[in-house]
Amino acid sequence: MSTSASKIVPFGSGGRIVETACRSLSIAATGLNELEARFGQREFAATFLRLVGVLMQVRGRVIVTGIGKSGIVARKMTATLTSTGTPAIFLHPADAGHGDLGMVTPDDVVLMLSHSGESTELGPIIQYCKRFAIPLLAMTAQAQSTVAQAADICILMPEVQEACPNALAPTTSTTVQMAFGDALAISLMEMRGFSADDFHKFHPNGRLGAQLLKVRELMSKGGDVPQVRQDASLLDATIEMTRARLGGTAITDNEGRLIGAFTDGDLRRAVTAKQNLTEPVGRFMTVTPHAITPDDLAHEALHVMHERNIMLLFVCEKGRLVGAVHMHDLLHAGVA
Repeated sequence: MSTSASKIVPFGSGGRIVETACRSLSIAATGLNELEARFGQREFAATFLRLVGVLMQVRGRVIVTGIGKSGIVARKMTATLTSTGTPAIFLHPADAGHGDLGMVTPDDVVLMLSHSGESTELGPIIQYCKRFAIPLLAMTAQAQSTVAQAADICILMPEVQEACPNALAPTTSTTVQMAFGDALAISLMEMRGFSADDFHKFHPNGRLGAQLLKVRELMSKGGDVPQVRQDASLLDATIEMTRARLGGTAITDNEGRLIGAFTDGDLRRAVTAKQNLTEPVGRFMTVTPHAITPDDLAHEALHVMHERNIMLLFVCEKGRLVGAVHMHDLLHAGVA
């Protein structure tokens, strides 16, 4: 038997490993259910609303802090808050006492995460908040802890079972913390009326940014948009398509309104039928083609193209032709 084959885990042992993984997930799910149930309690819901109210009114930033695993969750919460319209910054407790407390201004609030509520590293931040009247908001599972007692508003998290068999490694408790952070960020996002446009401003790069691009950012416009009048000849339309290299041309009336489209496919059919190239293009155009607006999202344009099996869409505002967008433009921009 080869060395690699001797390392294969027997099915029986593998089954126990899978069972352990499933048990961990079940425990985590139970913790999340317990957190959700808290929102059904009048006192908890009222405290949550107070927390949201304070964060909605803050003139500065939300200073999020925590140590250890709670610190990692705090970093993630900071990123989520910031990207959804609530300015936030992470303050590491180990650096706070070495000058970083200077980043906290009277316009800020501090959001402190600590499962036990007794992490000594948080002491200098608590003292600073009290000394300079900085609102202190807390998330902890211990109502009588130092953090809970010092906080102006304290969200009392449920005491959950850790997935760790020794009940030592933070697992379920950090999952619950992170889920609460997401719930808080989304609640604030909805309260602020934070739109897809706002989201795009904070996510200009990568796939997410591409999904939020608008058609106006990718479309051809001005002289780059192929267009001819309804009475133009097939030859004129062919020349215009060749010039613009978009595989089609818009047909417009005298006021610039889109009334039809003529594509490479239409041209091939006309040539196959041995039509005279002096014939008016209006006889062969697709009447009232599907169009989109400049403010439509690029991914919506791509969806229409896939759905209708077309490569080119014309862009109109109040019926008037203002642009054209090709599937290649969308794919090149990362819209998919």
